[in-house]
Amino acid sequence: RFQACVYFACVFQAMSCGIHYLASVFMAVTPNFVCGFPGNVSRVLFHNSSASSMEDIWTLWTSTENYIVVQLENGEIWELDQCSRSKREVSLDLAYGYEGNKSVFPCSDGFLYDDTKWKSTVVTQWDLVCDREWLAKLIQPTFMLGVLIGAVIFGDIADRLGRQRVIWFTSAGQFVFGIAVAFTFDYYSFVIVRFLLAMVSSGYLVVAFVYVTEFAGIKARTWASMHVHAFFAMGIMIVALVGFLVRTWWVYQIFLSIATLPFVLCCWMLPETPFWLLSEERYEDAQKVIDTMARWNKVSTPCKVSELCSVQQDDLASGRAGDNDTSSTKKHNILDLFCNWQIARRTITVWLIWFTGSLGYYVFSLSSVSLGGNEYLNLFLIGAVELPCYIIACLAMDKLGRRNTLIPFLILSALICVLIMFIPQDFNILIILANMAGKFSIGVAFGLIYLYTAELYPTIVRSLAVGSGSMMCRVGSVVAPFCVYLRSVWIFLPLVATVYFFQLLVGIMALLSGILTTMLPETLGKPLTNTLVEATEMGRNKKSCSEKTPPAHSGAALEKIEMFGQERVGSDK
Repeated sequence: RFQACVYFACVFQAMSCGIHYLASVFMAVTPNFVCGFPGNVSRVLFHNSSASSMEDIWTLWTSTENYIVVQLENGEIWELDQCSRSKREVSLDLAYGYEGNKSVFPCSDGFLYDDTKWKSTVVTQWDLVCDREWLAKLIQPTFMLGVLIGAVIFGDIADRLGRQRVIWFTSAGQFVFGIAVAFTFDYYSFVIVRFLLAMVSSGYLVVAFVYVTEFAGIKARTWASMHVHAFFAMGIMIVALVGFLVRTWWVYQIFLSIATLPFVLCCWMLPETPFWLLSEERYEDAQKVIDTMARWNKVSTPCKVSELCSVQQDDLASGRAGDNDTSSTKKHNILDLFCNWQIARRTITVWLIWFTGSLGYYVFSLSSVSLGGNEYLNLFLIGAVELPCYIIACLAMDKLGRRNTLIPFLILSALICVLIMFIPQDFNILIILANMAGKFSIGVAFGLIYLYTAELYPTIVRSLAVGSGSMMCRVGSVVAPFCVYLRSVWIFLPLVATVYFFQLLVGIMALLSGILTTMLPETLGKPLTNTLVEATEMGRNKKSCSEKTPPAHSGAALEKIEMFGQERVGSDK
């Protein structure tokens, strides 16, 4: 019961990470717009349709290449484009077509926006269009850059100061910075506060994964760590729901920020993990946490820290006596991941899978609102499709193996991306279903790669391998928004002009990753390796490696390796 309460409290707050990661899809949307005009309008003309106000014309707007003709009360006639406006020299009659002389002016009177769907966004708030459009496109990449930096910083702080303090700070920071975003006074303050929000959100997600991993039992650890992703997906679903109900960006941001307020009010009750307390030699505090767990779980004879310490000391002594290899004291760096051809090929493949998984995850998520149909329903379904994918991933990786699960889902995601190329844009339902299938398949691969990475590398470089893979993952999350934006500027062959270029890019990388994965060894049911020599042999001779017993380490030490081999799972988001 104790572990269950701690687990569900932490993963409840993980929803806020999914909320803030995808909040910009509605907050930074660009509605239809044209240049403003100098004066009061008396009549508006769009092709053959006439109206007395701009609000009546927006429903007829079909293309950004169109322009609107307005007649002012003083008799002037203006042609309004998106980024320029023209004043007709001869204004005798109001007609859509005009062959006479025109004077072109910049949009010095601001812009007129279509507010029928969104009352206010950050784009309309600060006129992030035309020559300032690139500022709008930097909102999501700068947030993902904050995700990258925050995971590195808070992951290190959690090892130094403890998981409990970081969870307190980052969960409170998500609430404070989330509310502060809604009250920023200009674009630059908005980006800066969002950057800080990204750092604490990423920091919470990383440390929360470590926290629940250290409290979960060995049998439940795979399912427990995997389903933190499911609550992240539920956060995406909340974004779709709140976006549908609230159409003003700062009110929308406030509602998203208070969604997980209950956790902020009670997170101070969470204890520190016994693992970290033992690593800091705070044995009395560790014993208090263990006793609390025993009372909650109604265990009559809780374990004693003194007994655990004596076992550990015996294990360390026997390990030193039976091992004269100096590699255990050697400081390892990233070059050890390329120490020979076998390990180097494995590292390149793993890095590519991390990058592709993150890129595909965010490309499918961020692009869901522009697939046609109801954008709120699209994002909701893209989040909901993740829930069953993690269940299937857990079942498949324990039954079929890690590699045999990873390969088909990577190749399937590549085939789906190719299939999308041949679906006409008029078939909205088919496009949405294909994107959901793509998100499902890439989600399975994305969910299991962290554990597979930990099992592919020996103890001496395991954390380094997982950490470097996580960095590649975050690079993918920074690149993903730019891939989505390519859709608005990349137009070439007629066939491809109707498809999304970025999905083709994800498909090619997923196919390449799937092919390279066939050269990786299977790790299901095999002991964890401890040296680079053993890891290399696992790739060369699968049979001998599977029959090979682990080196002389105690059961407690090997169990500890298995426990901490999965700690950095949270960084993959």
